[in-house]
Amino acid sequence: MKMENAIRVLAGTMVLISVTLAWLVSPWWMLLAAFVGVNLIQSAFTGICPAGNLLRKLGVGKGGCCSGGAAP
Repeated sequence: MKMENAIRVLAGTMVLISVTLAWLVSPWWMLLAAFVGVNLIQSAFTGICPAGNLLRKLGVGKGGCCSGGAAP
């Protein structure tokens, strides 16, 4: 899986978890979805992607956005 796709999967999963927890537990869990959204926006402008760095350390994907290299 390319890094860009892995980041999208991670972000989507976090948003779904946040919405589910907001519905079942507390509306404050929507802050997690907001954090994910802000993180995606800042990474588009700065090129710094904390999720990409974490996934790279875990050995996920090569190429795509946030990887620091050219796509294969």
